[in-house]
Amino acid sequence: MQMMRKMQKELEKIQEELAEKTINVASGGGAVSIEITGDQKVRSITIDPDAVDPEDVAMLEDLMVTAVNEAIAQSQDMASKKLGVLTGGLKIPGLGM
Repeated sequence: MQMMRKMQKELEKIQEELAEKTINVASGGGAVSIEITGDQKVRSITIDPDAVDPEDVAMLEDLMVTAVNEAIAQSQDMASKKLGVLTGGLKIPGLGM
């Protein structure tokens, strides 16, 4: 039981650390930038005004999707690495890995 409490406290600590860490991802050569936390919360999206072309909204949409997906993937990878230390590499459902 004491080991479970220790693991729970360690998990809480890791989750707090992840919430404070940020990753910045850009797509389209920096046309779209995303800042995301280690717990997969998007903090900001920045769009270069030169990337806004009213005649080609689809391109901007594609850049947004690419940037968001890459930011989420990198954030999940960071979380998986941090939580892997606690779980010994086991994939435990509900731990965001």
